[in-house]
Amino acid sequence: MKRNKNIRNKTVYLRHESGRMAIILTIVISFFIVIFFRIFYLNVFMANFYNMKLSNSRDIYVYGESTARGRILDRNGKVLVGNKAVKSIYYKKPKGVTSSDEVLLAYRICDVLGLNYNLLNDRNLKEFYILLNEDKVNSLITFSEYEDLENRKLSLDDIYELKIKRISKSMLKSMSKRDRKAAYIYYLMNKGYFYDEKVIKFKNVSDKEYAYFSENSKALKGFNTKLEWERVYPYGDTLSVILGSVSSKDSGIPKEEKDYYLEHGYLLTDRVGVSGLEKEYEEILKGEKSMYKVSGDDLVLVKKGKSGNDIVLSIDIDLQRKIDKMLASLIVKAKSEANTQFFNRSYVVIQDPYTGEILSMSGKKLVLKSGSYKTYDNSEGAFLSTVTPGSVVKGASIMVGYNTGVLKIGDYMVDSCIGLYNLPLKCSWKMLGYINDIDALAYSSNVYQYKIAMKVGGFNYSYGKKLKINEKAFDTYRNMFYRFGLGVKTGIDYPKEEDGYKSNNRAGDLLINYAIGQYDTYTTLQLSQYISTIANGGTRYKTRFLKSVLDSEGNVLYDVNPVALNTLGVKKKYIKRVRKGFRAVTSYGTGSGYMDFAPSPSGKTGTSESFIDLDNDGVIDAESITNNFVGYAPSSKPVMSIAASFPDIQNPNSGKYKSNVNQEVVSKATKIFFELYKNDNKSKKRWRNIKKTFAFC
Repeated sequence: MKRNKNIRNKTVYLRHESGRMAIILTIVISFFIVIFFRIFYLNVFMANFYNMKLSNSRDIYVYGESTARGRILDRNGKVLVGNKAVKSIYYKKPKGVTSSDEVLLAYRICDVLGLNYNLLNDRNLKEFYILLNEDKVNSLITFSEYEDLENRKLSLDDIYELKIKRISKSMLKSMSKRDRKAAYIYYLMNKGYFYDEKVIKFKNVSDKEYAYFSENSKALKGFNTKLEWERVYPYGDTLSVILGSVSSKDSGIPKEEKDYYLEHGYLLTDRVGVSGLEKEYEEILKGEKSMYKVSGDDLVLVKKGKSGNDIVLSIDIDLQRKIDKMLASLIVKAKSEANTQFFNRSYVVIQDPYTGEILSMSGKKLVLKSGSYKTYDNSEGAFLSTVTPGSVVKGASIMVGYNTGVLKIGDYMVDSCIGLYNLPLKCSWKMLGYINDIDALAYSSNVYQYKIAMKVGGFNYSYGKKLKINEKAFDTYRNMFYRFGLGVKTGIDYPKEEDGYKSNNRAGDLLINYAIGQYDTYTTLQLSQYISTIANGGTRYKTRFLKSVLDSEGNVLYDVNPVALNTLGVKKKYIKRVRKGFRAVTSYGTGSGYMDFAPSPSGKTGTSESFIDLDNDGVIDAESITNNFVGYAPSSKPVMSIAASFPDIQNPNSGKYKSNVNQEVVSKATKIFFELYKNDNKSKKRWRNIKKTFAFC
């Protein structure tokens, strides 16, 4: 009985073992099947892919001559940035050429090549000295140091650096002027990667030098000539800051962005846009070099190079130059007036309010030079420099009142000074009496805005009462202002942009200051986007310079369409009411005389108290007065908007006189625009295009 039980147990055990073995065998067979099919897949289906990868890892590719960069044109096809051919001399190390050969070549050409040899540094000179005086330099290393080299305590690089360190100034003095010239040429021949083309001389290559290297290219192994390109600016320094610049042939790609450019297929010696629109549209403007595969001593063309694409800007260069000239003249004149000690810059932006296109952007900075003031291009200051806006923002402020329901269209209020507990009286620029919302905008009433702001903040005003504001009112105001483009970036197609100063202090008196443009700061371009949003009926468009892109044959690759960032999200009747108020400003209000040369204009003036840090130590040293203006015309279907800023135009502590340059500049700028686009016979096509687009009446 016991024996049968043992036999039964043994049989069960063998069955379990047999089952386990079957499972293990199945897993092993499955594993080998997976491996088999994976190997089959890699060898059959992926063979071409891995052969290509293997070929790429072994093959060496080189690039040919640089191709011309794309041009930058204005909206009418006028060239703002072009190219010109420049003779250059370059060196590409041939196969089998030794350092000794290169030293001899350097000596041979140093007598015929004019270079700035003062650029040679001590390190380069010492490296060349080692090549000329090998035995002498070897003696600078001690026996024990050579032993350390053998014992691998020192590397060959360590020994080389010791040699460099121990070459004395007296040793270098033994080198002749010709030695130094050859040393610099040798350095240029070996700068960068060995397979790159080395620029020996770019620009200012004489006809004699060019002919010598062209005729002796076989004898001067590795040296050759070619025509490179160089940027040219037909309109001088007009918009020079905005257009930007490209790196030099010597500097190549910027060191701080080396990794980015190398990852995107650039060479260290490639010239790239380093600022402005040249940098913003690098990918469009850059040309493509021909690519060759090294096959023995031959080069096989893999990809043919082509010139960069052209970009067409929204800028009208004729308008730009006229306004630049006018602005420069008037701010120099203003600087000679009283109380302008702090005034040193001004900005004027003209936009197409329905597309966000910038038609002109003028910025001028005053610099005292040789006893008189000169102006320099500071156009990017229109979106990099901020101002306290003042009353120009009252269109957005009154919109807060409408949208929150604390203000009804046509509401009347008494404009008389506000008296609050423990605060100074807050008044308008003069007593305006019993006024409605239209006259509040027309005459720029501060009190009207104060009362709206207090209601938005949940405060019922009475004279002498302590001001208590619901802090959420700041968010209510800022959210509305953001919809207009005030306090947020405009989206300008440029490498950088400021969005202004925003404090976190939410004291009640600061809210009522905010409502009259005396708290946050904005750029002139933000003011331009704000007035354009009002002008077009409530849509905030991304501001931009780029209008279209052309290929090198002049064919349109694509046009840039307007980008709507947001709408105001308010009732149309509120927008119409603000527009009616802005029409009143220029008809009989504070903006009368600003845009008299424009048909049926609308706008808003603004004066603000500003503060200045004169010595850049982070401490406010002085107060000043800033003037701003925003407007558009015609009022019904605008073809243009304008924003102008005159920071620190008056020092209020040195006198009451205030320059009228703000009004004068705006008046002349609008006159220039409408004469250019309507009355100038040479510009009829330009005006017809605008008239067709906006049905100007």
